[in-house]
Amino acid sequence: MICGSLTVSAESHYASKEITNWQIKWGNKAGDKGYMVPVSVKEGWLSAGSGGKTTELPDGISSIWTRIKLPEFKYVSPSVYIDTLYALHVKVYVEDRLLFEADRSYIKDNYSLLVPLSSGDNGKNLYIWTETLKDRIGIKDQVIIGEHGVLIKDYIKNGLIDVILGGAFLFVAIVLFVCAFYLNKDYFSIAASLSIVIASTGVLSITYSPFIYTFYSYFGPVSIVFLDLALLSLLPALTYLFEKIFGGGRFGIIRKFRKFQTAYSLFCIVCLVINGLSDNRFVELYYFISVTIIGFLMILQFILLIACVIIYSLKGNKDAIIFAIGFGTAAFTGVAELVWYYIRQGNYDLFYWKWALVVFILSLIIILGRRLALNHQQVVKYSRELELFNNELQRSEKMEIISELAASVAHEVRNPLQVTRGFLQLLMEKSNGDEERFLFMALSELDRAANIITDFLTFAKPEFEQVSILNVHDEFKHIESILLPLCHLNGGKMVLDVKEHCWVKGNSSKFKQAFINIIKNSIESLGEEGTIHMSVYAKGDRVYIHVKDNGEGMEPGVLNRLGEPYFSNKSKGTGLGLMVTFRIIEAMNGEVRIISKKGAGTESIIILPLAEAPDDSNSL
Repeated sequence: MICGSLTVSAESHYASKEITNWQIKWGNKAGDKGYMVPVSVKEGWLSAGSGGKTTELPDGISSIWTRIKLPEFKYVSPSVYIDTLYALHVKVYVEDRLLFEADRSYIKDNYSLLVPLSSGDNGKNLYIWTETLKDRIGIKDQVIIGEHGVLIKDYIKNGLIDVILGGAFLFVAIVLFVCAFYLNKDYFSIAASLSIVIASTGVLSITYSPFIYTFYSYFGPVSIVFLDLALLSLLPALTYLFEKIFGGGRFGIIRKFRKFQTAYSLFCIVCLVINGLSDNRFVELYYFISVTIIGFLMILQFILLIACVIIYSLKGNKDAIIFAIGFGTAAFTGVAELVWYYIRQGNYDLFYWKWALVVFILSLIIILGRRLALNHQQVVKYSRELELFNNELQRSEKMEIISELAASVAHEVRNPLQVTRGFLQLLMEKSNGDEERFLFMALSELDRAANIITDFLTFAKPEFEQVSILNVHDEFKHIESILLPLCHLNGGKMVLDVKEHCWVKGNSSKFKQAFINIIKNSIESLGEEGTIHMSVYAKGDRVYIHVKDNGEGMEPGVLNRLGEPYFSNKSKGTGLGLMVTFRIIEAMNGEVRIISKKGAGTESIIILPLAEAPDDSNSL
């Protein structure tokens, strides 16, 4: 196919001029090799360029002559710049003087030409002979004449941005692949396949660019091989990446398509090797297999993946939404360009696909980064849970040791204490004065020791001998009446807000013991005008009991050690009270949460299972 530009720019004798009209003449069917310039031939020329008609190559014809009338010019160093010329073999003449010749043994027919002229070429004819094995041939668009120093800038820039973009892709791919080795195996496959996708895109951008074939044409055969390998790697790697992120799809369609793509890519690589070893004898067959069929497979792949990602997006998958934005941009652009390529019967150079792939690759990097961030958050969460579990395990081990110690010691010590207390009481009845006072102090200390032993036994054996349905309202009324005088002595007050008909299952005595321990701690922490607020309510199948004070509060280090054996934040405490409280609540299948801040008070939250009210409770 041949075509021409439609605009003219000529502002002065020294400004660059765009030539918009030229003529073409088909080569000889017998095999014209461009040696005989048709200078004297007047017949057979067809109008092309501005207003010219595109004409398909006739059967058996593979070459064409193009005749361009050079305008009058006064350039110091004149040159002709052709932005895009389709051919494999090119010769450029002024009249019958050869100026340029190039021949490519590989299928890359995109030329960019800058041909120097002499000042004596004014008004002469420029003849361009082109030969190809493909369907397109000749000048695509711009032909510009001007100063060599001005035109060389456009000549160098043609395709340079593609090389820079491709180099950036390759650098990102290498960095990502190295980083993949520091990820766990679940993310290694995603990062590795993403690096292959990015690297393949970079190689495609570089090897598809006309810059390589214009300035480094001797790398042309190697560049074509790398272009094919990059394309054959990109497609299955992209499908594999999609599969790793979203799964194999319904009926495993993504997995099956990926396996087919992999097999077809391997088949194309085998064909590439065979064609290379046979010195391009099967180049047309290979071109059909690796370009035409691959193009249709790409369209099918884009449609399949975008359909799947739309389904996942509708299900609220955030990764799918991000993937849809990036891949949708790339797929729409790629399909549109491929369709236009086939409509134009190959007379179109794919251009926008690489920029669309930039958007897509950014979306993939965002998805990977987002997954790594979520994985990090999950690791942090698991670490915290593990720390809590270890703390709980240590506490349980300590509790078990104390339980065994309490069970073995308490029974052995309790009996001697009772005997000693009995003899002291007998002596006290026959004593007076200081003796009586000393004996009373001894009895008080024995009673205190007995209470500690009782706490040990409660800790060692928290099971309740008598279990009943307790009305929390009544229990707290009783607790309030016991502790209210102590609260007043410490300058505080108590506020009770207990909803009626909150029932729990447990032992009344142990229940009171647990909450008296908690409330006594709050009373002892109060300052002037302190307040203890007790509230009870039911929510769902749980009863929530809050004991909140505005006392001195606790440091985080003290708060974390509450319930440890023999640890207390009070000068006279043993730490057994809260330890016993935790065991009682645990035996009632409940949990204790304590929130405290130094100088801002403490809140204890006890959560117990809600029990059904007894039949005679009149609760309904």
